[in-house]
Amino acid sequence: MVSRVSDDPTMARGQPRAGAPPPGTPAAHGYTAREILAKYPKLRDDHLRYLQKWNLVRPPTRAAANGPARYSFADLAVIRQVHAQIERGASFRAVLRSLQASRHGQLELDFRLEAEPAKVIRLAGPPRERRGRGARPAESAEECFLAASALDDGDPRKAGAAARAYRRALEIEPGLVPAIINLANIHFAQEHLPEAEALYERAIEFDPNVFEAHFNLGNVHHNAGRLDEARAAYQAALQLNPDYAEAHFYLAVTFEKLGRSGQARAHWRRYRDLAPGGEWVQLASEFGE
Repeated sequence: MVSRVSDDPTMARGQPRAGAPPPGTPAAHGYTAREILAKYPKLRDDHLRYLQKWNLVRPPTRAAANGPARYSFADLAVIRQVHAQIERGASFRAVLRSLQASRHGQLELDFRLEAEPAKVIRLAGPPRERRGRGARPAESAEECFLAASALDDGDPRKAGAAARAYRRALEIEPGLVPAIINLANIHFAQEHLPEAEALYERAIEFDPNVFEAHFNLGNVHHNAGRLDEARAAYQAALQLNPDYAEAHFYLAVTFEKLGRSGQARAHWRRYRDLAPGGEWVQLASEFGE
């Protein structure tokens, strides 16, 4: 099976950097005001207080009675946007008015997951000769898969025909994992998440060593708010393909949402190193150190 990523990756352990506190300790949860101001030097303490006063960020919380107050990762979307606008020359007061008018629904940057599912683009091994009962004489599972793949080009108008072709392949060969994954991807794109989840899990039952199924299942869990399940799926995917940049990015976001920023750092850095021109490389650089 060949996917969009290298078949000869090198291992990235994904461990917290030396000196980082283990998960569950106060220092692993969120970011202190000092850490935020170091990352975003255009901001000041009073800016953070005004953002709280205007209910644009939540007041920081303490993981322990004597520990420092920390902002959650969810609030960093607002904080980062404010810094970017001030850096472009806007006044803080103007930024506040703009954010107050738009509230949270129209923010320039949130941390929702909008991952593109990993797709299997061709079958491994020699051409398959197996044909199912009732199939046309010249039709094989591989031929149906290839026909489906040709239709499955991201055009939603072709999605129905592609799904039917993948289903024909699975009628002939029910264990054809690439067809299961790509059919699940169509359901995912159409926001049919229960159907997509069931198909990814079915693919893993047939072959637990398929990177795409684990990564895409992580996306389903993340979108459903099941962060522990998403974390486990992304970690399983990275064990199979440690050089897939997007899996490092989404695992880092998941760790941050779980309040485990210490464990997120290694994956921010790995995403930055693997995708130096990636969409989120600036964010990864900010939170990877």
